Amino acid sequence: MSLIAGTIVTLEVLREVSPYGYFLGAGDQDVMLHYTELVGSKPKIGAKVEVFIFFDTEDRLAATMKKPFLTLGEMALLEVADIHPRLGCFLEMGLGRQLLLPIGELPELIELRPQIGDKVFVLMEHDKQGRLRAKLAGEQELAPLAFAAPESWKGQTVTARVYKPLQMGTFVLVDGGVLGFGVIGMVHSSERSRLLRLGEQFEARVSHIREDGRVNLAMTQRKEIGRDVDSAALLEFLHSRPGGAMPYSDATPPEIIKQRFGISKSAFKRAMGKLMKEGLITQKENWTYLAKPEESSPEQNQE
Repeated sequence: MSLIAGTIVTLEVLREVSPYGYFLGAGDQDVMLHYTELVGSKPKIGAKVEVFIFFDTEDRLAATMKKPFLTLGEMALLEVADIHPRLGCFLEMGLGRQLLLPIGELPELIELRPQIGDKVFVLMEHDKQGRLRAKLAGEQELAPLAFAAPESWKGQTVTARVYKPLQMGTFVLVDGGVLGFGVIGMVHSSERSRLLRLGEQFEARVSHIREDGRVNLAMTQRKEIGRDVDSAALLEFLHSRPGGAMPYSDATPPEIIKQRFGISKSAFKRAMGKLMKEGLITQKENWTYLAKPEESSPEQNQE
């Protein structure tokens, strides 16, 4: 019997070697089960024990009676326990030791990489030396477990987790709750309020349910809701300004609007249009002013 790291096997307890532990037999190969890797009472010589095979800190095959969250070839959602800038992320795998997700598996853009506490869908595999490591799970692994989103999800706020972050769009698995594993979804870059990193969990609105049962998500509010929120924020900003004036208008460049107010130029114009229609502001020479009482619209004066 050949022992393979990442597998669970049943072995016979051959002998005890104090102060280290037990040697377990596998044909002409034996492996150490350290005292610290025991679960429950000490085994008797000749007994059969079920163990997980892994490499210890000196790259020797070892055994543990502790149960990992996943075995070789399996997929699991693992938490990022530590980060090494050159090696990658270390994931908690249920054994008191971590599984490396190599730097080559992570996005090139640092802002898209997971942080400690994030959780990522991964598979356990071997590297070229036969040591255990993690590999990111993708659509091929997630799709067979996913289900089609029900129509009742349309417009609802859901919780999703990023499994593939791209600048053009973010691919996610929406939490299925009691319905099952989850639903495959995407947040297009135009519907993101910010970049989303690998393993991040966030909330978003289901904007569209596709024919294949997958969903499109939006982090931005519906235009009519967003317009009301943005216009209220702009009005509050104007009230805080000296003379009720600000050097921003429909002519202000989009990048300045985004930097100053955190919204797009189109959202800014919608909010400004609402305030002008209500007679609350005026614009002159690329400046915006709070309207004076006599400048209010007839509609407002009749209220």
